[in-house]
Order: sequence, then structure tokens, then C-alpha cells
Amino acid sequence: MATPTKVSAVAEITNDFKESNAAVLTEYRGLTVAQLKQLRVSLGQDTKFAVVKNTLTAIAAKEAGVEAFDGQLAGPTAIAFIKGDAVAAAKSLTDFAKANKQLVIKTGYFEGKALNASEVAALAALESRELQLAKVAGILKAPAAAAARIIDALRLKLEEENGAPAEAEAPAADEAPAAAEAPAEAPAADAAAEAPADAAAPEEN
Repeated sequence: MATPTKVSAVAEITNDFKESNAAVLTEYRGLTVAQLKQLRVSLGQDTKFAVVKNTLTAIAAKEAGVEAFDGQLAGPTAIAFIKGDAVAAAKSLTDFAKANKQLVIKTGYFEGKALNASEVAALAALESRELQLAKVAGILKAPAAAAARIIDALRLKLEEENGAPAEAEAPAADEAPAAAEAPAEAPAADAAAEAPADAAAPEEN
């Protein structure tokens, strides 16, 4: 029989699932209270790292429509409910797991898509939104010439990636002088046309 405490716990976890754009399932066996506190601090205010009961979490996940954790709820379980930058949170989790082998990243989901442990690591390897914004801000603050060089470098990189080298149009520039020289032959033709007129002039006398 469900007790009021369990009903309340299920409702809280269900709400956490629904309010999060991503979540990561972990096993924290062997981590101390101090280490868990350190991890929570590194995750920031937009991520809730909660130690949960497996049975209650399974019920809550079903009520929230989350299937990514099916069959994965075993052992000492904690879930990172991410409401902010999923890339930054995934990076904090993976960095902590590298330094503290007791934390095992098992699975997760991001915007409704299930992720395995490798995909969580791949998500962590992406640039966070804050870093992307910082780069844009850096370009905007740079002097016009520096910004132009950066933008030009990005353009060249895109052209190389798309198989269109920046120098592909160079031959067209070499052909331009030939076109420009064409009019230069016109006066010679005119001179040739006038020559017979000059030669016939003495016969009139």
C-alpha cells in the first residue's frame, strides 16, 4: 500500500522529469556526503542531483512518459535533472566521474531522445551555450579589421569543408587581362584600312 510519503516522493520525481529538458542516470556507490556536495556545486543551480529510490523512480518515469531509464534502475541511484544548459551539466558530470571513479554514468535523455553512456560523453564534448555566446561576444568586441579576419577565416573553413577551395576562382582573374587587351588591336586594323587611301593620293595629281 502506498504511503503518503511514497506518493509525495513519486509526485516530486515525476515533476522533476517533466520540468527537465535532460536527465542523466548515475550510480554513486562509494561516494561520500562531501563528494556529493562537491558534485552538486559543480552542476550549478539549474541542475538538481537527487538520490532516488529505484521503485519509486520507475513509477515516476512511467507517469512522466520517460522510457530512457527502463531496465537501468538498479543499485544506489542518483539522477541529475537538468533544467538549463545540458552540455555544461553533462560536462560537469563526466569531469567528476573521471576524477571520482565511484560515480558511474549509466544512461540519460536529452529533449526526449534516449542517450547511452557514450552519447552522454559526446554531449559533454560539445561547446556549451555560454562558450558559444562568449565567442560571439569576442568577435563583436574585436576591432573591425580583426573581426573581418575571423569571419574570413570561418568562410574559408566552410568552403574547404564543402569541397570548394577559396582559390578555385583564381583562373578567372588571370583571363581578365586577355579580355582587356582585345580592344588594343582595333587601332592597328584602322591603320591598315587607311593605308591604301594614303597610297592612292599621288595619282590624283
